[in-house]
Amino acid sequence: MQQRSLLRSPDISAFFVGDKHMNKILALRLLDAADDGAIIIDAGSRIRYANDAMYALSGYAPDSLTGQQLETLLPDAVREQHGAQVGAYLAGDRKSTVLGHKRHFAIRHHDGTMLPIVLKAMDLGKLDDENYLGAFFIDQRHERAIEQQNAARWQQLQRIALSDPLTHLPNRRAFEIEAVRSAARASRAGSAMTIGIADIDFFKKVNDQHGHAAGDAVLQAIAAALQSQARASDVVARVGGEEFGLLFPHTDMTMAYKVAERIRLAVAATCVDFEHASITATISIGLAPLPNNGDWKACFMQADAALYQAKSNGRNRTEQI
Repeated sequence: MQQRSLLRSPDISAFFVGDKHMNKILALRLLDAADDGAIIIDAGSRIRYANDAMYALSGYAPDSLTGQQLETLLPDAVREQHGAQVGAYLAGDRKSTVLGHKRHFAIRHHDGTMLPIVLKAMDLGKLDDENYLGAFFIDQRHERAIEQQNAARWQQLQRIALSDPLTHLPNRRAFEIEAVRSAARASRAGSAMTIGIADIDFFKKVNDQHGHAAGDAVLQAIAAALQSQARASDVVARVGGEEFGLLFPHTDMTMAYKVAERIRLAVAATCVDFEHASITATISIGLAPLPNNGDWKACFMQADAALYQAKSNGRNRTEQI
């Protein structure tokens, strides 16, 4: 780091009077070599000193901040009132809630971008009958980047934890979480909601005749068909081996039955080509309305009973309670 003379500025030379002349020079050399940005301002919010780290942080050319208003570095939201606040504090008309405390803040870089920092400001007292304030600016860009990376990783882990790895549909846990939320909303609003369960017919035969790899391909194809025919507000999840949960928010039984039938017909029309074999499959669906008390688990059990009825009545059909 290039050492700049601390005696060039007449403003800075005011700090070097008295018996502790050498100590003040050494202290300012230490301040200039600090890793964190530092500035000193006068009662008029004019920058009287900025160290090398402050110039590096803010992107300004060396010595170019001296004499400028501190507001040059401040966000638009606080720029206008800052000078008045500083003046009121130094006049004794207002107590400061900032001085002496660390505060997350942002400053304006020379290129106009905003930089996250931790600010610690302090009252430096009077020198030659003039008041001065100082502040350290701790760069937070690295910490923010780490926080964003950690947040992205956490979101990814959450997606993995709530996703079925084979079909990429929400898994049973995700289905239950959404069922609780949707049922609560429906109960508060007094709106209709329907829960459905779809199960692949004779899926064991697919595995026995074509192997489990073929069964996985069929599961993926059916999952895609289910998702393609569901509405944007519907939730389709894999809740078991060959079982899928269906949530139809704001939907009465009549509309839910229409959507379920559309899904069922799309699955029946799906053909999976696997190792020179064309595999088709059907699904049975059971539907139940959410009760007035919002008990989604009871509704799910009723949908399961309707599914059992669909199986008993010949499969490849939709039954409702």
